Amino acid sequence: MFSPRLPHVTVPQTRREFLARSGAGFGATALSGLLADSALSAENRSAVAESFQHHAPTAKSVIFLFMEGGPSHMDTFDPKPELNRLAGQPLPESFGKVALAMGEANAPLMASQRKWKQHGEAGTWVSDWLPEIATCVDDIAVLRGCHTDGVNHSAGVCQMNTCSPLGGRPSLGSWVSYGLGTENKDLPAFVVLQDGKSSVVNGPRNWSAGFMPAVHQGVRLKEVGDPVPNLSTPESVGRLRQEGKLDLLGKLNKDFAAAHPEQSELDARIASYELAFRMQAEAPGAVDLSEETAETRALYGMDEKETESFGRLCLLSRRLAERGVRFIQLYHGPGSKWDAHSGIEGNHSKLCKSMDKPVAGLLKDLKRRGLLDETLVVWGGEFGRTPMSEQGNGRDHNPTGFTMWMAGGGVKGGQTLGATDELGLRAVEDRLHVHDLHASILHLLGLDRLDLTYQYKGRPERPTINEGKFFQKLVG
Repeated sequence: MFSPRLPHVTVPQTRREFLARSGAGFGATALSGLLADSALSAENRSAVAESFQHHAPTAKSVIFLFMEGGPSHMDTFDPKPELNRLAGQPLPESFGKVALAMGEANAPLMASQRKWKQHGEAGTWVSDWLPEIATCVDDIAVLRGCHTDGVNHSAGVCQMNTCSPLGGRPSLGSWVSYGLGTENKDLPAFVVLQDGKSSVVNGPRNWSAGFMPAVHQGVRLKEVGDPVPNLSTPESVGRLRQEGKLDLLGKLNKDFAAAHPEQSELDARIASYELAFRMQAEAPGAVDLSEETAETRALYGMDEKETESFGRLCLLSRRLAERGVRFIQLYHGPGSKWDAHSGIEGNHSKLCKSMDKPVAGLLKDLKRRGLLDETLVVWGGEFGRTPMSEQGNGRDHNPTGFTMWMAGGGVKGGQTLGATDELGLRAVEDRLHVHDLHASILHLLGLDRLDLTYQYKGRPERPTINEGKFFQKLVG
């Protein structure tokens, strides 16, 4: 049922629109005063955001660790002894006719070279590629029954971000921003980070606000140099001159916005200028890792060449989460680096080495600071890999069965939930579609995937496109 608290095409969508329409637009005069002195304090914004929650949350923020390209589940968290026994043989006839995503047919099964061991009190299976994450399994719920629709990277990454393999819909982070806002008025609600110099497939479309107001789109921070491009005021300009320029620009934008309240892009632009000005004071401290102790930096692997890059971003993610950023999307291996069509041993060995210690460090650091209980950490890619070989020593895309995991934010750790078949091709038990994964993340944040609606072109749009449900076993 549509909630009257959420925007509707027949009623004002923002305070600016309400004031611009009320009293023949005279209220816009009062609005300009509100914007000028930033009267909406962090406490007020938080109170507004709380009204969108539909039940008591167990998580306040999300850190989504996205392994772009698709890691192999049967080489990380889902051991398959039968796969090794049948290695070199064709896929059994009982599985039906299966063609690989890249078109290779009748490819033989390929054994996993991994050594496996059970860890933690629950005996969670983890391969020798992830020895550091293995020490954290009592805080992790491993989800082996995941599946999706996108068979290629573009569609897969798009669906894992937006619930649809087709572009144009808001990302999960944008829905969280829309539903909850930020606890810190001086930082964005939704931040995007990626390691390396390559670009994530689909680029900014992955953190787009889609048809919602542009203010809810993700803000990309850079790994090296100035994390927020063009944020610092040039010395040649100076603070007073910059304030004067922003005041004039703000007046022009507000005057135009009052006359054109239907243009959400301008509303978002005004908000972004105001946020950028506040971020000039707040953001430098949030991204200054020199404040961290040598012990903490080493915990994330920042003292080792292989792990220094992703360790820095994981540490930055913790600092952003503890400062009230609601949704942090952290891409590892952008440019589909995990896409091991050939040479999976070398590919995954290098990638696992570079992210294993940083991710474990993030979990341990959150836990010792008392932040893991309220921070939901999600790990996974857009799909998994096939048990059949490709090019003799690689694995193809596998959307029909793969593994993700969640930790913190109310999730019961030490669990292994769901299963794929005996070869790891298809999810067969406690199957979780991307719709279910998103519905579960939203639920842990206190948001119901059906009650969280946005009116677009006369119909209520919902984050999981009216599908999916909360996976109750996550919380025990």
